[in-house]
Amino acid sequence: MRPRCSAAARPAGAMKMHPADPDADLLVGAVAGEREAFRLLVERHYDRIHGLAWQLTGSRADAEDVAQDVCCTLVERIGSFRGEAKFSTWLCGIVFNACRDVHRRRRSFGGVAQRLAVLAGLARGPDGRDLHDALWVKSAIARLPPAYRDTAILVAGQQLTHAEAGAILGVAEATVSWRMHEVRRMVAGKPGADD
Repeated sequence: MRPRCSAAARPAGAMKMHPADPDADLLVGAVAGEREAFRLLVERHYDRIHGLAWQLTGSRADAEDVAQDVCCTLVERIGSFRGEAKFSTWLCGIVFNACRDVHRRRRSFGGVAQRLAVLAGLARGPDGRDLHDALWVKSAIARLPPAYRDTAILVAGQQLTHAEAGAILGVAEATVSWRMHEVRRMVAGKPGADD
């Protein structure tokens, strides 16, 4: 499902751009209120928005709702983009926070196993071994404390740098590095070792 919101005109302020941001031209137009630039920007990133939402919520329906909400939120928030990070990193932060809101409203973490199945590549192969290994990894990651689980999803699932994940999580890059080290340590072992 594609978003149904459209960009309203926004004054183009003096916005600096991250030097490596491939979205710079579209961002300038979107912030200035150009509907076509905004549409192209959302279209370019929609699959990432939906994919991250699905990983974090574990539900296709929730992911579609979050993606729709994020696209509508972008209409209101595009003018607040300061260009200190790449647009894709800033956008991941918005998606991450929207998913946190879903969890807060529900107070249910039943989707953890499903979203980690996506992260672990559940059912990659028909031989049963991949499925067994993926179930083991999913189970191990599902037992991680939320901060470690969220860090792993952003770094491993979304392939963000430690600095980008740190910006989204509100922690230092070194904290993300340490958490990923701990995730690897906690998940270390062979599938079936405790069978």
